[in-house]
Amino acid sequence: MKSRDTLIRLKRFQLEEKRRRVRQIEMMLAEFTRMTAELDREIANEEKRAGIADPRHFAYPTYARAASARRDNLKSSIAELAGQIEEAKAAQEEAQAELLKVEAIETRDKTGERGIEGIARA
Repeated sequence: MKSRDTLIRLKRFQLEEKRRRVRQIEMMLAEFTRMTAELDREIANEEKRAGIADPRHFAYPTYARAASARRDNLKSSIAELAGQIEEAKAAQEEAQAELLKVEAIETRDKTGERGIEGIARA
């Protein structure tokens, strides 16, 4: 039974690692989304200040152009993270199922042992 206890601890640790990974990706997504919104505001302010909103215009503000490029990079990173979070959630669900399976086997075995002990005492 000692090895099964070790297996259960291992499965719980693995599940917790998967949960941490999901939380980490969710935090990154939230931060990137916040940064994207902030860049949108800065771009709008710079365009308003310059009076030019067309990025193809020769006098379009350099800062707005750079901020737009950064915002676009963040948006592509957000799309990548969205795929990663789906994979991480699937791995978390798989780890949860494995833990439940091992715990169910442990419970079944303990229940079986109690039944055998009760029969032996009678």
